[in-house]
Amino acid sequence: MSYHANERGYYGEFGGAFIPEMLYPNCEELRQNYLKIMAEPSFQEEFHQLLKDYVGRPTPLYFAERLSKKYNTKIYLKREDLCHTGAHKVNNTIGQILMAKRLGKHRIIAETGAGQHGVATATVCALMGIECVVYMGEIDIARQAPNVARMKMLGAEVRPATSGSKTLKDATNEAIRDWINNPVDTHYIIGSVVGPHPYPDMVARFQSVISEEVKSQLLEKEGRENPDFVVACVGGGSNAAGAFYHFLDTPEVGIIAVEAAGKGIHSGESAATSALGKVGIIHGSKTLLMQTPDGQITEPYSISAGLDYPGVGPLHAHLYTSGRGEFISITDDEAMKAGLDLCKLEGIIPAIESSHALAIFKDRKFKENDVVVVNLSGRGDKDLQNYIDYFKL
Repeated sequence: MSYHANERGYYGEFGGAFIPEMLYPNCEELRQNYLKIMAEPSFQEEFHQLLKDYVGRPTPLYFAERLSKKYNTKIYLKREDLCHTGAHKVNNTIGQILMAKRLGKHRIIAETGAGQHGVATATVCALMGIECVVYMGEIDIARQAPNVARMKMLGAEVRPATSGSKTLKDATNEAIRDWINNPVDTHYIIGSVVGPHPYPDMVARFQSVISEEVKSQLLEKEGRENPDFVVACVGGGSNAAGAFYHFLDTPEVGIIAVEAAGKGIHSGESAATSALGKVGIIHGSKTLLMQTPDGQITEPYSISAGLDYPGVGPLHAHLYTSGRGEFISITDDEAMKAGLDLCKLEGIIPAIESSHALAIFKDRKFKENDVVVVNLSGRGDKDLQNYIDYFKL
């Protein structure tokens, strides 16, 4: 069984491009060109040069000694929090801005939840001198104010989404509407492995630099390329797709995806898509989706603005239903405590998204000699107010 997208953009039964006719030319132009453009030596050279000199890659693979001692296993942290802009998101926006330029686009739109993808998009648009509009839910604008300020400083226009739950799903809806209205000159930089084909595959390929580096770094540190387990948080799932990518077809590497259980999986305030989701279509892709019995999308909830998406990327839906991935749901409370734990044990303040991945060690036991790589997808600066409010700091 393959865990990569086929030529029609399917991972098993999930994926595809379920789009209105108005969007067909946009997606088709991208689908016909993305692999060809990515294979061009000049594209690869420019992409890797920017990742090195601008983003600061390779990011370190750090052996977390005190954390490892606490849980009696070998825990390595892939430090995506040290990328320029503070998260893994920029790997993908660098790739997509280069793609947009080669397709002759001179306006960029994006959606954002926690604001990290919005910041990463605004950053590359500033770098390339391209107009940028970012859609963001009204609620997320309020709870992620520092990132809104950063986007504006970088020259982007931030447009609030005021419908529905006023979060990531609604921002995505607004961005898709914009794209339908501006099909010729606009490229939509989707920030996760969601949306119609070719986005899930394209974003996963740009993020695969994460697992590519892990392999060479582990070889140096442990004398072997493959960890026993690789762990990452999943909302839409781009940091996880990048961390898992080069291990997907290596069955001896355990894949652990961590979702947000919010106030509890069955509390009615959760974003645990694998546990609660049923097959449906959202934002152009067939995947697992939290929905009512009559197919209406239910509102997700998580303390983390980056994980409250009601669906999951089709790759992750396939990993879950095929049994290739182990899915664990973590509550707000467990995530916040794990985040504070990392601060005090390793001197690293993680994003709340990443804290979900770190929270599994309390209950999920590993062997003493297991090598467990956790993708530390972002830094906690953007979440300081949440941490302050939660712990009464």
